[in-house]
Amino acid sequence: MAASPHSPNSTFRRLRGQHSPAEFAALVRRAAKEIGETVSCDARYIGRVESGEIRCPNYAYERVFLHMFPGRTLADLGFSPRESVRGRSGRRDPSPVLIHRSPSSAKESDVLRRAFMAGGSATVAAATLSLTLLGDTRRLPSRAGESEAAAVEDAVRQIRLLDDRHGADALYRRAAEPLRTAYALLDAGATRQSTEDRLHAGAGELAVSVGWLAHDSGRFDDARSHYAEALATARVARDAGLEAHAFSNMAFLARDCGRSREAVRAAQAGRRAARALGSPRLLSLLALREAGGWAGLADRKACEEALTRAHTEFSRGEADADPEWMSFFGEAELESLEARCWSALGEHARAARHARRAADLQDPHFARNVALYTAELAGDLARAGAPDEAAWAGGRVLDLLAEVQSTRVRSMLSETAVTLVPHQRSPRVGAFLTRHAAV
Repeated sequence: MAASPHSPNSTFRRLRGQHSPAEFAALVRRAAKEIGETVSCDARYIGRVESGEIRCPNYAYERVFLHMFPGRTLADLGFSPRESVRGRSGRRDPSPVLIHRSPSSAKESDVLRRAFMAGGSATVAAATLSLTLLGDTRRLPSRAGESEAAAVEDAVRQIRLLDDRHGADALYRRAAEPLRTAYALLDAGATRQSTEDRLHAGAGELAVSVGWLAHDSGRFDDARSHYAEALATARVARDAGLEAHAFSNMAFLARDCGRSREAVRAAQAGRRAARALGSPRLLSLLALREAGGWAGLADRKACEEALTRAHTEFSRGEADADPEWMSFFGEAELESLEARCWSALGEHARAARHARRAADLQDPHFARNVALYTAELAGDLARAGAPDEAAWAGGRVLDLLAEVQSTRVRSMLSETAVTLVPHQRSPRVGAFLTRHAAV
């Protein structure tokens, strides 16, 4: 029997069996990869399903759940019929949400969702249109309710998913609109304290996400401003998780800007904020951010100590307290961040080994990260004295640039091309340089 709007989904809870919510969320993500879907499933999402808050999953989750439990319907999994949750109260699942939707806007949202799932360049246009609609301040209510908080949260998920698939360049300008709306909603106030807490967390996470789009597309000053806004929001709301996230990204940005000591201090501040959250993976990421700062300062001992802490925390595995935004942080990302440390310390052959492992481990569905890790590999190989291998890796990145728009990746590839110029008489290197110049 399907769950009612206010009753727990006991059927779904039974299907989870002896797995913890975090373990089951990992199974959901693995099943999604098997069918080419991408979902940001975590323990919190599983809890929302089992509590009955999510009465019917969005289309991506529907496909994943039916793949996991073949022969069953959504009703067999404890969900309500989709048509029964079309109204305002039922829109709490992570599908694109438009504020104050009329029947025509609901139909438009379905069209956007189908385009969003289809992939390709049309995906960016369709999904960012929904972000722009969220940014229409003329449609703001006098007081924010749960649907507005859900809209902000869904905008964050859309941005993360699209960035994973396509890179930041095509998204940054459109994503700034819903960010302004989120803070306008905060300024208007909310109907309940719980809703205001969600708005603070959602607006802060949106500021981090938009800051990352600016960061990845080379707009470092804009990124710094957005990260600072997220940090201020975290401090006002006393949200330690958001504070740790903001400091993590600030450390990353400082490292990219050549401010290595600032990177160390930001990472350490993030670790202090995250200490009581119960997420070893978050502590692992912050240790890697700190290691990157120490590498930039050429302090090998401190870098190695931070790397050891990162591996120790990572080995503890996933936890219920892992933040949703950390879905990107797996073994591939760990290898990539370690590669950058060794590269900064001048050990390019060692860096190349880690970068190669990162590229091999990354799910090919996330084209942006595959391109990033392979670009890192090309640069490390070029500096390690392996020009032909570097040219081969660079060629793979060029193949991906048709679907990935990332200034970071293009800049890395340009640096590799400059490094390879003295080896242009090699046929493979010459072919790569010719292709790169044309692009």
